[in-house]
Amino acid sequence: MLVDFAAPVAASPAEAETAAVSAEQVGYDGFLAAETKHDVFTTLALVARATSQISLQSAIAVAFARNPMNVAVLANDLQLISEGRFRLGLGSQVKPHIERRFAMPWSRPAARMEEFVGALRAIWHSWATGDRLMFRGEFYKHTLMTDFFNPGPNPFGNPPVEVAAVGERMITTAGRVADGLLVHPLTSPAYLRGRILPCLRDARGGSLDGFTLQMSAMVVLGADPAARARAEQAVRGQIAFYASTPAYRPVLELHGWGDLADRLTALSRRQQWGEMAAEITDDVLDAFAVAGDAAAVAAGLKDRFGTAIDRVSLYTPYEADRYQIAAVRSAIRA
Repeated sequence: MLVDFAAPVAASPAEAETAAVSAEQVGYDGFLAAETKHDVFTTLALVARATSQISLQSAIAVAFARNPMNVAVLANDLQLISEGRFRLGLGSQVKPHIERRFAMPWSRPAARMEEFVGALRAIWHSWATGDRLMFRGEFYKHTLMTDFFNPGPNPFGNPPVEVAAVGERMITTAGRVADGLLVHPLTSPAYLRGRILPCLRDARGGSLDGFTLQMSAMVVLGADPAARARAEQAVRGQIAFYASTPAYRPVLELHGWGDLADRLTALSRRQQWGEMAAEITDDVLDAFAVAGDAAAVAAGLKDRFGTAIDRVSLYTPYEADRYQIAAVRSAIRA
């Protein structure tokens, strides 16, 4: 299991650059940047220039806020700048954000994502071979590429494409067209083994050879009970936030917690954010988060996910002690 470092969600591009340099120095395998308050490609361009060994990933870039040509250019440039260290992580986001925040069309997200990845690969193939670009799909059409706009073959090859998924349709799509799956933090071991892995195996003809599963795992990490209590409250709130989104309901339903999803959705619509964390019982917390000091968290992650997940990072929606985080990394790598 490789261990990646995830930049703080609200980190500025400059802060992420500093964090990536530190992560490379202490031996992390990869660096992940999210797309929330800042552009993920801008951030990773800075990181690529400041590092030389660590792999870099968008985790995630919002696919449907862009089009395949935009992303093909951005990913190709990052692969050049990083000299082959970039991994393109794509996610669909959810309908309200795509339509109301980005003012972009939303429909049939799994089918749209499958076509998006197919269009990406068609564009890269045209650049690499000089073949005429002729991609015609239901959602995207790319039929014009002149020499003036063609960067040519990338000397480092095309970056791997990994797709974030929760529902079975998107998981199946990832298995069919992507090089890996980004497993959502709101994933229990039961959902991983009961839904995700069977869907992937069916989509890939039974074998996951050459296919990467990466997970950002929720952890309640602290060296002492007081630190863990603070972390626990933040993790309960984050679980409640995710679980209030209807797209993540199948994860809760697998455990018989569909009524919890309904209550959280209702509270979120009334913007009663402070009350949502109280709905997360100890059973729910234990299903989605590993708790303890560094040794206990490392052991818990390996026990839960070590036979299925290829790459792991720690999801800490609180200010975690960097020495504890480093100790988890060391224990997993050992």
